[in-house]
Amino acid sequence: MGPYQPLGLPIDDVADEVSTAMRHGGAVITAEPGAGKSTVVPLLAAQAIDGTIYLSEPRRVAARATAQRLAELAGTEVGDGVGLIMRGEHRRSARSKIVVMTEGVLAQIIRSEPDLPGVGAVIFDEFHERSLHADLGLAMSVEARDALRPDLALVVMSATIDAIPISGLLGGAPIIAAAGRTFPVETVWSNRVPEARWAGHVAQLTATAAAQVRGSVIVLCPDVEDQRRHRRAGAARSVRRRTSWR
Repeated sequence: MGPYQPLGLPIDDVADEVSTAMRHGGAVITAEPGAGKSTVVPLLAAQAIDGTIYLSEPRRVAARATAQRLAELAGTEVGDGVGLIMRGEHRRSARSKIVVMTEGVLAQIIRSEPDLPGVGAVIFDEFHERSLHADLGLAMSVEARDALRPDLALVVMSATIDAIPISGLLGGAPIIAAAGRTFPVETVWSNRVPEARWAGHVAQLTATAAAQVRGSVIVLCPDVEDQRRHRRAGAARSVRRRTSWR
C-alpha cells in the first residue's frame, strides 16, 4: 500500500494529529458525516502503526462498501492489500494491511485470540449505533490492551457520541474533532401516482434527475424488494449509469 495522499476531505485537517495519537495509543474521533473518517483514518493508521489494522463496521453493507473504497484509495484490491471478513465472506491475504469486518466477527476474533497477534490497531467506526457486539468488542479490546498488549492502539469514531466517557475508558485518549461538509438541498415534490405504477414513476424521476444533475443519483428505497423492483424498472429505462439503488 502506497502513502496516503490527501483527498481534500475535512478529516485531512487533523491528519497529523490523528497519526500522532495512533502512535501513542489511539484516540476518540468525532467527525460529522462526510468528513472522511471511515476511509482516511484507517489509511493513516496503516502508515503510522506496525501490524494489521482492524476496522469494525456495524453493518455488512457498510463493511463491504468501506473495504471497496479503501482498496481504491490504496491502489489495491479487496482480498489483497485490504481484507474483508463477515458472515459468509472471507477475503484476506497475508498482504492485507487493513482488514474490514463486522462487529460480530471482531468479537469472535478477540474471543479466539485475546492477544490479537500481529494487530497494531483496532478501529471502531460508527460507534454511536451501539450494539452488544460493539460494546463487547470494545470492552475486550481494552482488556486485551491492559493485560496483554500495551502497544495496541484503540480508536473509536462517531459523528454523534459523548466522547468524554469513551476517552476515559481508553485511559484518557485524546479527543479529536473534525468538521463535516454540508451541501444545499432542494426538495421537489412529485405528483401522487397509483401504487401499481410507482416503480416506473420512480424510474422516470431518476432518469430525469440523472439527465439534469452532475454526479451520481442515489435512490433510497423502503426495503429490499422495493429496491429490486425500482432497479428493474430503472434498467428498462436505461438509468443504471451513475445510479445507486439503496
